[in-house]
Amino acid sequence: MSSSSVFLSGPRYVLGEIASHYGDLPDLKERAGELGLPYAPQVWGWGQVHRTHKSLEELAVEAGRATLRAAGVDPSSVDALVLCCTSFPGGPDSHGGFVRTISEGLGLHDADFLGVTLDRCTNLLAGLRVAEAFVAAGTHRRVLVVTTDRVTAEAERLAKFALFSDGAAGALVSDTDGEYEIVASAAAHETKDLDWSNQISPELSRRVNTHLMKHASRRAPHGASMGIDQVDILMHTNVFEAIIVMKELQAGFSAAQLFTDNIARVGHCFAADPVINLADLAAAGRLRDRGSYLLAASVPGVRYGILLRKQPR
Repeated sequence: MSSSSVFLSGPRYVLGEIASHYGDLPDLKERAGELGLPYAPQVWGWGQVHRTHKSLEELAVEAGRATLRAAGVDPSSVDALVLCCTSFPGGPDSHGGFVRTISEGLGLHDADFLGVTLDRCTNLLAGLRVAEAFVAAGTHRRVLVVTTDRVTAEAERLAKFALFSDGAAGALVSDTDGEYEIVASAAAHETKDLDWSNQISPELSRRVNTHLMKHASRRAPHGASMGIDQVDILMHTNVFEAIIVMKELQAGFSAAQLFTDNIARVGHCFAADPVINLADLAAAGRLRDRGSYLLAASVPGVRYGILLRKQPR
């Protein structure tokens, strides 16, 4: 948490260039049967799936460049790069080349870099929280955060909780005025539940909400308190609609606070979903000045939340 102001700007994303309807995916019904998953596309919110022939590096560079352009920032002024990925390719012998390709593609020739991977589909929010800490501590002024992921085996595109799309997303965290002030961020973990056999925990979400609202209230003018009901829109992950709606309602949100349109339009793009949803809502003019918007993501045993306030332009 920071006592000084930290800002987020330029949320942008790219999706796989091959858009298909879920019905065009081969063996989807058989795969659902293997997973013990009822074949109920309307219940789960299946729609478009975005696949790519591009590499993780190409996706990351494309999303990162879009973020820098949107933020109006020259690459030479970026101090650090936080790269997020569910599974970085190769091992220590190849990771140097991976980082070099992305850094040089973005024009970040001398920037510090850091990799985030163990948080799975909460990686991007974990990376944004690291960037927030860097900026709040004064060690860096501008930090570019990029997440990049793609399905490597088509048979794994459908999981028990989501239909995956390929893509990347980015955002810039800085100490100068940006589109959104980071009001508060929080995380909650339960290590005994980290295995994929467990479910997303609404209790962890409630714990994160409590921390966020406490810190937001401390920063509110005249000691005004803030409750979770004052969040304009929750920007959650695009996992199966029936699952995400149930879990977020159990966490204390109302149905009116949820944004589920992108579950069918985009699919679950690994850790990128909250920033994808933020970018789309902003582009559609659905965010109000000084409104409160919550980026959130959960996997079994983990919940992250980043509370934003839209700055007047």
